[in-house]
Amino acid sequence: MARTRTAALAAAAALTVGAGLTGCGAADMTRQSSPFADTGGSSRTVTLSVQSWAGAQADAAVAQYLLEHELGYRVDTVQIDEVPAWDALSQGRVDAILEDWGHPDQEKRYIEGKGTIARGGDLGVTGHIGWFVPTYFAEQHPDVTDWRNLDKYAAELRTAESGGKGQLLDGSPSYVTNDKALVKNLGLDLQVVFAGSEAAQITQIKQFAKEKKPFLTYWYEPQWLFEKVPMTEVKLPEYKEGCDADPEKVACAYPHTPLQKFLNARFAKDGGDAAAFLKRFRWTTDMQNEVALMIAEDKLTPREAAARWVKENRATWQTWLPA
Repeated sequence: MARTRTAALAAAAALTVGAGLTGCGAADMTRQSSPFADTGGSSRTVTLSVQSWAGAQADAAVAQYLLEHELGYRVDTVQIDEVPAWDALSQGRVDAILEDWGHPDQEKRYIEGKGTIARGGDLGVTGHIGWFVPTYFAEQHPDVTDWRNLDKYAAELRTAESGGKGQLLDGSPSYVTNDKALVKNLGLDLQVVFAGSEAAQITQIKQFAKEKKPFLTYWYEPQWLFEKVPMTEVKLPEYKEGCDADPEKVACAYPHTPLQKFLNARFAKDGGDAAAFLKRFRWTTDMQNEVALMIAEDKLTPREAAARWVKENRATWQTWLPA
């Protein structure tokens, strides 16, 4: 996930059209679109871009449920990788992105330049990427939480996939990370290994934890997995504004990023109650994790999880509804 302020890497877009929150197959968003997007407010339909991680799925599930059940809209969801999602939003092929982790290049191009995307306000959740080790390992070896000591534990972090180096486990190759540059620029005896997806990464982390093995992983907050596998962050060199401006020279920690919503500019203006609702949609990290945990761990469908949360949190979501 882009979840960084660095330039985004191009990635193949996974797209699905329908009520689900998962997708398959490559999509060229310049040629394909949801049949319910880009209506200019003439139809009570909304299309949400949904990112592949559990927190973003939780955002979309609750927004979709309320738009449908309280405001009478039909809601379509498409799953697209982060950077292509901005292109689709600009083109009006989706109406809103509810959880963006920071894409300054796209903001400059589409908001300041073309004027085709509008800011939708804070989501209410602050995101942070970092390197984490399991807390049980950090308690045994407290110095592992300082990046300068990671090489000391490289042999213990080695796996069959890491080529004789310590493994730094990342998620999907489509997520934008600074990890390869960090490993190189900090001179660490580590190898970045991609699990392939958030789900695959979670499976690997759970297996390590079950066996009480040491591991080092790229991970992020908020995320429900901390409830199941306690992890402790490794301190990287302090983040300072601009230290990640050149993706090839990054040698600092990831920033803390207030997560943002973005709307197609025409939808923001003409989208009626739906646009007003999405601008007002704002919840907490704990709320997001509650819904994400129901989806990812309790195996509820996104709709079931959203319905349960909505039933128990009326006082919160009523403030999001247009007057």
